[in-house]
Amino acid sequence: MFQLTVPPSGAAPTTCMNTLILGATGGIGAATARAFAAAGHTLTLSGRNEAVLTALAAELGAAHRAADVGYESHVRALLEGVSPLDTLVYAAGAALPEPLKDADPTHVRAVWNANYFGALWVLKHGLGHLNAGGRVYLIGARPELVTARGFSQYAASKAALARAAEVARLEHRGVGITLVLPPAVDTGLWAQVGRVPKGAVTPDVVAQAIAADRAGPAQPELTIGL
Repeated sequence: MFQLTVPPSGAAPTTCMNTLILGATGGIGAATARAFAAAGHTLTLSGRNEAVLTALAAELGAAHRAADVGYESHVRALLEGVSPLDTLVYAAGAALPEPLKDADPTHVRAVWNANYFGALWVLKHGLGHLNAGGRVYLIGARPELVTARGFSQYAASKAALARAAEVARLEHRGVGITLVLPPAVDTGLWAQVGRVPKGAVTPDVVAQAIAADRAGPAQPELTIGL
């Protein structure tokens, strides 16, 4: 499962920064991969959907490796298999909304694995794998946008992610750890809800904001306007 697949030797030469994107098969992850590829980054992509992952990697001339971020062993093996990184993007996520009275243990674990534990394993095993000046981007959520009926686990897991990122900044002062706070984004996540909120932005808006931020100084939060 953990064999890294690299692009053929005839692929276009890579330049600039070495970047790993986890959750690359989702809307924001795929858009961010395309934005970083356009900026000349050397990419490694990871996700659970191997067919989609392989197609995206072929499109961008990127290395790829399937992994389930809910397992620490998968994340550790993924990071051990790549060269030292300049940028880490954690774009995995899940919502699975339901009332608290109906909270399903399988759904709860899936939401926390995607939104919090996967990011925790990335911080644990990835921060020491970054080059000097390395940057980490974590897709968070604005509390005012996710404090809604049915979203208890999504809101709680994203709040936990924000606090973990805050402590990680104290423990790793040489690394830029940025919590990305977008508005509602038109991705497949909303299929779990039933409809996309009015005024939702495209994944490309988030991806371009992250790519532009990477070209500047590190900041603790990147709030993307409505």
